[in-house]
Parts: sequence; structure tokens; C-alpha cells
Amino acid sequence: MGGERKFDGVRASSKSTIEIDFYYQGGRCRERIRLEPSPANLKRAAQHRAAILHAISTGTFDYLTTFPDSSKAKQFAARSGKALTVEKHLDTWLAAKKPQLKASTCNDYRKTIDGILIPQFGDRPIAELKRSEIKTWAATLEAGNKRIANILSVFRAALQEAFEDELIAANPLAGWTYEKAAAPTDAQDDIDPFTQEEQTAILARLEGQARNLVQFAFWTGLRTSELVALNWGDVDFIRGIVRISKASTQAAKDTVETTKTRAGVRDVRLLAPALAALKDQKAFTFLNDAEIFQNPRNGKRWTGDQPIRKTMWAPALKRAGIRYRYPYQTRHTYASMMLSAGEHPMWVAQQMGHSDWAMIRKTYGRWMPDTELDSGGKAVSTFWATDAGSIPEGGIEPKSANI
Repeated sequence: MGGERKFDGVRASSKSTIEIDFYYQGGRCRERIRLEPSPANLKRAAQHRAAILHAISTGTFDYLTTFPDSSKAKQFAARSGKALTVEKHLDTWLAAKKPQLKASTCNDYRKTIDGILIPQFGDRPIAELKRSEIKTWAATLEAGNKRIANILSVFRAALQEAFEDELIAANPLAGWTYEKAAAPTDAQDDIDPFTQEEQTAILARLEGQARNLVQFAFWTGLRTSELVALNWGDVDFIRGIVRISKASTQAAKDTVETTKTRAGVRDVRLLAPALAALKDQKAFTFLNDAEIFQNPRNGKRWTGDQPIRKTMWAPALKRAGIRYRYPYQTRHTYASMMLSAGEHPMWVAQQMGHSDWAMIRKTYGRWMPDTELDSGGKAVSTFWATDAGSIPEGGIEPKSANI
């Protein structure tokens, strides 16, 4: 160790990074680069520092280009005549956020940034953005309130970081949301469950693994991403439950990730039809001790919703003569069946991975039985069994509640 060559302004800062030290615009700057501090890499870092010093001396040094993830770089860019644009900040912000995001979430952010925000605001200096112009623009978007909220959420988060890094005086979207007036349509139009007859017809046109997957979906209410992420180790046949803790999406590219919310991690009860589907599926994948459901075409885990729709789901509905709906409607079908049969909304919410049953009531309320006519009847029959015609003068003592 003592014989290692030392380089001015360069040192090992961790097992995986090297720190470069230099002065720029009258201030001391320290930046880290991701390189193992081996002798060869320390030499490379010293050469990189020498190039930086030369660029500074000739007036050609671009801090933001050299260290795009540095908050100090953004500050220099904001101070210089070269204003930091919305496009540059959004790209830098997402690059820094990527290690913290799920692949599917990062992919959604990228689509929002590249397809919507950059075309509209990309060349604008970020410091010049005003809430009024964003509000005017939001009103022109041909999208529902949920989609607009998602777009503005990405923009708001990126602008908040710019504010915290002192690149802008204030976040124009802080504490503000935009919502269009609701169109006079049924808010539940996208909830379109399959009837019992339609379920039977669909299952009759499927066989083997495809039938098992769809039957299991109808009777567990799992999201497609949760279905395809299931492993046999998640099933407890003795307790009759399956543990949901992972999801696999198209964007994740074969990578199984944790669920997005804490409520999404849950134990789902295996009702008889779901349990029967699992027992039939054992013949196909149980001995592999890995994923439960496989794409029969390649013997591998399904990679998301799209291949299921194209190769199995759409052809089955066509053969059955059933009006097409997305596979996600199996989840809505489960909810409508459970609620129509009188299952407790809180239990249904827990089975489906919701933190409370407010969403269940709002979304599936029309399938909940109307109990208004006999509301309170169970309490009366349990705690007030005395004949009302023989109430003693001093009143009666109601039956104690064994709670």
C-alpha cells in the first residue's frame, strides 16, 4: 500500500468511488466518479482531472455535462449564461431517481417525460416556468383526471428537487393539483365483469395451463402482474392461502419485483375453484419448484399482460363468442361475485390488496346487496329476544353482548 503512487487532487473515497478535487469559479469542488480505486483507475481519474483543469483554464468547461448528477453542477448551470432547461433537468432527475424506482414505474416516468413534458416545455429555462402556463396547458390535455394527475405528479417531483437544489426560487406546482370538470358519464363504465355464463364459456375454450391460470384469476382477484410472479413456495396448502408479495410487469423485463404498496403484500384465501386450479396446475410446473404459471409456448414464466392477451386470452374469447374485455376484468369479476354474495367489503378489500374498503365501496357499490330494509335486524335478534308485548313496568334487561 505504501508504494502506491499518489496523484494530486485524486483520492479513494470508498471501495467503489474516487473523489476528484478542483477549484472552479472561486470555489472548491469535490466530485465522485464510480470507479474502483485501483492504481490504474486512480491514474485515469488523475488524467480526467487534468482535462477538467485544462477546460477550466480555456473557458470551455461545462460542469453539467461533465458531472450531470451533481447538484453543484445544476447550481453552476443556473448561474451561468447557459440556463438550465426543463429537458436537461428532467433527464438528470430521472437518471438519479432510477435506482430507487421499480422498472415499471421508471418506464412510466420516461414515457411521461419524453412523450409529454419535453415536447411541451423541454427548451424552456426551468427558472422561468409559471403555474399559470402549466395550468393553461393542463386544460388542453385530452386525458382523464387520473392521467393528468399522474403527469403533474412527475413534473411536481422533478421541480421540487430543482427547488431544493436552489435552482428555482419556488416550485410552481407545490400544493396545487388540477382537475377537469367530470364528464356526465358513468364513472364505473370501465368495470365490466364477466357473468357466470361467460366465465363458463371462456373456461370451456381453454385447456391445460391456460385454463388453470384463468380459473385461478377469476377466483382470487389477483392482478395479472401478481399472477405471473407467483411461485409454488408462495402457496400454503395446509392453511389454504397464497402469499402475495411480488409482481412482474412487461417493463421489468422478466424481473420479479415487490408489490407497489404495503397493502399489496397479503395472504389471499384459496377458494375451492382457485384451489382446484392449483391442483390441476401441479402436473405442469410443481416439480420445477419455481413459477406456478408458465407460457406453454416456451415453458417460461409469463412476462406480463401483453403475451397473455395475444396468445391465449383474446383467442379464447373469440372462440367462445364473448365480447372482448381485458384480462384485468377477471379482477373486477372476482370483486363483483364476492360482494354480490354478501361477503364483507373489508374482507374483499383485504383479499384484493386495498388498505381500506372505501375504494371497494366507491368502485363496486352497485354489486353490494341492499340491506336497508332489514338493517339492525341481526342485532335485535341477538340482543333483544324478549317479546315486546310482555315488557315489565320497570323495563327489561337486554341480553348482554358477549364481545
